[in-house]
Amino acid sequence: MLKPKSINIPKPTRYQNAAIDYYMGLTDSSYLHYGYWEPLPTAGEELTLTSLRVAQSAYAAKLLSFIPEGTKTVLDVGCGIGGNAAYFCSRGFSVEGLAPDALQQERFIKNTNGQVPFYLTRFEDFHTSRSYDLVLFSESSQYIALDDLAQGTASLLSSGGYLLIADMMRSDSEYKEGIFSNCHVASELQTALMQAGFKLIKTEDISTHIAPTIDLCVNNFRTFGLTTVKYIADVVAIAFPPLHAIGRLAFKRWLEKPIIEGLAARAIFESHLCYSIQLWQLSQGV
Repeated sequence: MLKPKSINIPKPTRYQNAAIDYYMGLTDSSYLHYGYWEPLPTAGEELTLTSLRVAQSAYAAKLLSFIPEGTKTVLDVGCGIGGNAAYFCSRGFSVEGLAPDALQQERFIKNTNGQVPFYLTRFEDFHTSRSYDLVLFSESSQYIALDDLAQGTASLLSSGGYLLIADMMRSDSEYKEGIFSNCHVASELQTALMQAGFKLIKTEDISTHIAPTIDLCVNNFRTFGLTTVKYIADVVAIAFPPLHAIGRLAFKRWLEKPIIEGLAARAIFESHLCYSIQLWQLSQGV
């Protein structure tokens, strides 16, 4: 049997994957996305996991509002654990999911009751003889190179079909290092899609409506994650002082910077990124 081809995953993407694992454990939800907070929390209002789950359901409804009438078949690229797919399936769409993660595959099948086809593959390696009315990238566009995203989507769409992207994007092209630096530059994404024959039909910046989720995750990590780490470090310092000394050095060398950056995620997001939902249509005859 051939070994599966190894994939060189950039460090920012690995940070994002670690954040996804943390997010899954934190929310215990069928959704992996940031949600859509409407109405926005008031100043001083407590952010809770219950409120987040409401926001996640509202996000799926927000995506649905962008889907043109007459759309029947949807390919959900980077489909996560099936929340969006199950939602669209319950609204009468014929949905298929695609992701390269076997753990997500298991959760996807469970959350969709095995009713939605799932392809365990990277988007770049996906081949099919059928075409779709709409291809969805919900917080997955950042993991795919621009040309692969644009050209690959065009090859999968019916004539006049649609591309729906909902994701973080870099509004600051000079932001090139850090936890969100794998997100596409918004202007470069637009150029790649236009060159592939797409025209922008509708767009909306929902940055303020996803930002509370960043605050919730950071607050929970600060309250529970860092507190737990400190407790373990204190116990190790008492029981195994030499091991604690090694751990301190390792923390300073490899962990301190990404943790500090993670705690500043809201400020980084507001300074360098936006969150946009964009509906694109492939020109007739392309």
